[in-house]
Amino acid sequence: MIIEQPTKFLRWLYPHALWRMNHQEKVVYLTFDDGPIPEATPFILDVLDRYNAKATFFMVGNNAEKYPHLLKEVRSRGHRIGNHTHNHVRGMSMSAWKYLANVKQAEEILHTDHLFRPPHGWMGLVKYRTMRYLGWRIVMWDLVTRDYSKRLQAEDVLNNVKRYTRPGSIITFHDSLKSIDKLKSALPKAMQWFCEQGYEFHTFE
Repeated sequence: MIIEQPTKFLRWLYPHALWRMNHQEKVVYLTFDDGPIPEATPFILDVLDRYNAKATFFMVGNNAEKYPHLLKEVRSRGHRIGNHTHNHVRGMSMSAWKYLANVKQAEEILHTDHLFRPPHGWMGLVKYRTMRYLGWRIVMWDLVTRDYSKRLQAEDVLNNVKRYTRPGSIITFHDSLKSIDKLKSALPKAMQWFCEQGYEFHTFE
């Protein structure tokens, strides 16, 4: 649970970030990080279409630059685009100025209306406060499925979804090479389970 759901410390550290939405509505917010890539994103889009579900894709600018047709396809199917930096940079690996420049570089490609998720869920307080001052909405998560983990199988990813999903959950999957083998099995089953439980799928306004 320490990994799958954010600690109270993280929520306290970034108090104005979005961690979970309305607790009273049986709604989930599906998000996909690190794409787009041809090995994963098209499959995910087809699964979402099957369930008439919309999601938010937090894209790495460099990937979107390499695969502009996928950026266009995600948007044309009615999904929301978020900024995940240009090179998936770590929040503690560079100065605030360089970090913000990297975000801006991605934004010139993505045009997200200032919707941002920091890679690895960490960006440092100066960067966090500066980006909020500049009008960015910072989206974290209520559940990380851990679909990227080499230690987990597809069934483990599905079990994380079933165990930790709750009304208003912001759920993080990944359209990446690390996750796609597990998602080919786990994502359709998770989508079916969401529907059986009566969840609706929303994106960030």
